[in-house]
Amino acid sequence: MNATGTHLEDEIREQPDAIARLVVEHEAEVARIGAAVRGLDLRYVLIAARGSSDNAARYAQYLFGDRLGLPVALAAPSLESLYGARAVPRHGEGLALAISQSGRSPDIVAVLAAARAAGAPTIAITNAGDSPLARAADFVVELHAGPERSIAATKTYTTSLAALAALVAEVRDDDVDRTALWRVPALVREALDAALARIDGLDRHAAAAHVLAVGRGYNFATAMEVALKVRELTGAVAEGFSSADLMHGPIAATAAGTPAIVVAAAGKAQASILETSRVLRERGAEPILISPDPSADLPLPADVPEWLSPIVAVVPGQVLAMRHAVLRGGEIDAPPGLSKVTETY
Repeated sequence: MNATGTHLEDEIREQPDAIARLVVEHEAEVARIGAAVRGLDLRYVLIAARGSSDNAARYAQYLFGDRLGLPVALAAPSLESLYGARAVPRHGEGLALAISQSGRSPDIVAVLAAARAAGAPTIAITNAGDSPLARAADFVVELHAGPERSIAATKTYTTSLAALAALVAEVRDDDVDRTALWRVPALVREALDAALARIDGLDRHAAAAHVLAVGRGYNFATAMEVALKVRELTGAVAEGFSSADLMHGPIAATAAGTPAIVVAAAGKAQASILETSRVLRERGAEPILISPDPSADLPLPADVPEWLSPIVAVVPGQVLAMRHAVLRGGEIDAPPGLSKVTETY
């Protein structure tokens, strides 16, 4: 049942099925690409992306670094499109990867095209298999998420994360990883149902003018993406931080009563994030905890592997942003001044 009557809610609810289509039904497509990458002698990965896809790239920094031992750099697309300088790997030493739901942003396409011309292997992750970005790549991981009508990306974000996780599982050629990934759609559904059941308990925060989102490690990407969803949908000044970076100065601007969305999934970063949450509470902020702790404001399933947790943990944040946008009376599917496809040069 769609309580808001919006495309956004439909697309949030579609995420378990969209992820399952990608990682189960289209597993062979990713397996073929993973096998090709497995045979390469790579020293690093360069990722070109914008917007929500940039947050997917932040996830990839931890995913490729932790599980493949490959450092990941985020490309500066303006070097190619504005400065006429190269922002790409040379001689096949690095993998160039671009993430874009539409595959139509000229500067992202330019990075991948230049990398391919320089002899680097290239992969596009996109929801549009016939897009300029897909045509510029050696390999294409198509998201198979279906049309996304709401301007705010939800299912194309989580399927982008799932595509990255599936690619790494195939490069590792690891059946344990594959089995863990197959469980993700059910875990996303569990987190979604829990968030929808509890979300009205957080209505008191809907009118906040300033919102923080805090994570670390794998879920630094989640904090950044949740902050982006809150900004896009409500117009509030929402900022995403690594819990470590927040403590290096920005916490000084945290006023009493500031909602702080704290993403504390199980794993190596959890203790650090929870300590930051404690400090925020001491300063008068009001943490909103996304965590497997049963007392969390928005609970997560208890058995999500850390490397897959961003696919699950972002969903309660999406629900929170949607609920607060509804309470503020905003245009949910088409926030003012935004468009679904942003073509940057």
